[in-house]
Parts: sequence; structure tokens; C-alpha cells
Amino acid sequence: MATTHLLYLHGFRSSPQSFKARRMAAAVRERHPAVNWWCPQLPPSPAAALAQLREGIADWPAQRMAVVGSSLGGFYATCIAEDTGCRAVLLNPAVHAARDLACQVGEHAAWHDPAQRLVFAPEYVDELRALERGPITRPERYFGVMAKGDEVLGWREMTGRYPGVRIKLLQEGDHALSDFDDHLGEVLAFLDLA
Repeated sequence: MATTHLLYLHGFRSSPQSFKARRMAAAVRERHPAVNWWCPQLPPSPAAALAQLREGIADWPAQRMAVVGSSLGGFYATCIAEDTGCRAVLLNPAVHAARDLACQVGEHAAWHDPAQRLVFAPEYVDELRALERGPITRPERYFGVMAKGDEVLGWREMTGRYPGVRIKLLQEGDHALSDFDDHLGEVLAFLDLA
């Protein structure tokens, strides 16, 4: 059943203006104009982010929706996929978000607009911990693009978190997946957009 609704989730300190989000938006608009595309700006609070997402997709048909998530967005995408049963594409997904972001408590500049500031509060680490899921239930619903050269997240943890999932493991690459255009075709094919 073709995907008619697509959710894209950016990473920590990122935005809908990220390179990958803009490339995905353009590809969907050009090749699949009938698809309902949503790429929201996520708040720093993980609980608020998931609440916003659940409200936004409440009327979406679970069997015809999919989610793409990058880094922390990949962590959130796993939550959405496990909650709804939808397909998910994970781009260098955060696996141990609470552990990895515990050192990020404080105020930060946004990547795409340093004038914008965000505050990552101590309680957000607990919110991430509360969102952690057990083993994924249906590996066939997932496709991962993960880079051994990721300078932020460990590829062994990423691949180990998703046993049985179809993973395109890049021998080099980086956390941002600067070569995302090289993988966009496979991502779109997996999503089976209407």
C-alpha cells in the first residue's frame, strides 16, 4: 500500500532547514506531489516533541504513512514507528539519546540560524529516558542509512539497535550524511510514495 503521508524529523539543534530535510522536501514535491509532507520544527523538550507529533498525525492513516528521522529524529521516528506500525527510514539514528544528550544540558545556538537559541533542560534527559523503547517489533518496516564515519554516534551501536533491519552501512560518510543525494533514491524507493 503506497505511502500518502510522510513525516520528516530533524535532529538535535537542527530544523526543517537542514540539508537532508530540504532535499527530501524537494524530492517529494517534485516526484510525489500528492503526498502529504510534514516536517515540523521540534521543541527541545522530548515529551513536548512527541506530543506535538502524535497530535499532528492523529488523523493520518497508519497503514499509509511513513516517517524519516535523522539523528535524534531517528530516535523519535522509532517511537512513532513502534506506536503506529508505520514504515521508518533512519538516518544515523540516535540510539542512547538520554545518555548522549546528558552532556548537552544548557543553552545552544541552532545549527541553521545561530541567532536562534534553544535551552536543553536537565529534565529533558529524563523525558528521553522515558521514551526509550525495547527491541523493535517488525524489522521489515525499517530501512537505515548509517555511516561508519559518523563523528557523533557509533555505527556499531546504531546497527546493533536494529537487528534484522535492512541497513545501508556506509564505509565512510559523516553524521550529516553529506552525500545524502547518493542515497535519496533508495530512501524514496523504500518509502513507496504514492
